[in-house]
Amino acid sequence: MIVKSELKFIRLKPTNVRQVMELIRNKDVLEAQAILASLNKRPKEYLVKILRSAVANAKVKGFKPEQLYVSKAVCDAGPSWKRFKAAAFGRAAPILKRTAHIRIELDLKSGE
Repeated sequence: MIVKSELKFIRLKPTNVRQVMELIRNKDVLEAQAILASLNKRPKEYLVKILRSAVANAKVKGFKPEQLYVSKAVCDAGPSWKRFKAAAFGRAAPILKRTAHIRIELDLKSGE
């Protein structure tokens, strides 16, 4: 791991984020950015943001984006917001609004 970047308490379901993360895992940074640019899914916005942050962290350490690839991309479940909606016969039905924690790690390509 050369650099990492995290984004926490995102108002998305972790399962939806993991579907998009599968597309960029173990890809070159430039290729991952191109894949995310062509997607039409909501987690894309957050993944682009966190990938840019990781690349910026790598530039501070003296690495170029061409040298890096996405070595690890993890999405864990964060705390759920508990809400209730009205149900039949005066009852309340629970609603869980899920959150996610995203972590991306970049590493050098094996040839460099």
